Amino acid sequence: MTTVTLLHPGAMGAEVGAQARRAGARVLHVPTGRGSASVERARKAGLEAAESLGSALAVSDLVLSVCPPHAAEDVAHEVLGHAFRGIYVEANAISPERALRIDGACRDRGIVMVDGSIIGAPPGADSAPRLYLSGDPEAVGRVAAVFEGTAVLARPLDAGAGAASALKMAFASFQKSARVLAAVSHALATRHGVDAELTLEAESITSRILAEVDYLPSIAARAWRWAPEMEEIAATLRSTGLPPALAEASATVLRHWTADKDRFDLPLEEVLAHLHTPDDLD
Repeated sequence: MTTVTLLHPGAMGAEVGAQARRAGARVLHVPTGRGSASVERARKAGLEAAESLGSALAVSDLVLSVCPPHAAEDVAHEVLGHAFRGIYVEANAISPERALRIDGACRDRGIVMVDGSIIGAPPGADSAPRLYLSGDPEAVGRVAAVFEGTAVLARPLDAGAGAASALKMAFASFQKSARVLAAVSHALATRHGVDAELTLEAESITSRILAEVDYLPSIAARAWRWAPEMEEIAATLRSTGLPPALAEASATVLRHWTADKDRFDLPLEEVLAHLHTPDDLD
């Protein structure tokens, strides 16, 4: 039986831990210092309470870190302060650079780190999040096996540490920004009494924007017109007392394609390359 220390049983972590437990793993959590809500989530998920982090790590094969992004390195270094020699799974929404820093700290102590990222809602009757894993192939395989046959779909990547985190950043950069932008759009429409019309127009928008990569050359070709439009949107938001930052940022990004005016046949590789700054391409 594989023993896992889960740090910590938040809304996502508790449900992920529950899936591992149902698949046959022993899943521990450390209630010391945790709030009552966290302890209750762990209880409902069927997780086993350990007396301390040290006692949990002493019997664990792997650590699964699922915590708020700002705490990722603190949690890692807390684990590294003990005599743990199993697999450390860094499954938080952090940048590849931070993931690599944690990987380096693990290597210094003889610990194998697997870079992980969770995409999707907590596992449940109608949700099966994907757990992407990158790093040492053997360690990745061992982690994936913990979730075999569960509602957490382990997806190993043929790549080193940092790749899984990069995927999370790429996906979330669209998904979460889109949700925030929707809120700003509705606030603007509501302020001007056209919120019902905005909702009606929204029903005609494709839901596959992130998947439609073939459309990106068309955006680059029209960026010379779209950038000034985004500036008008920013001005409208500003005059309404709403944050213009997303519109201003979009205008800035669109200017990377200024030289691509009307080049509708521009290869996708070039379209994406033009988004990089000169320093990025060195």
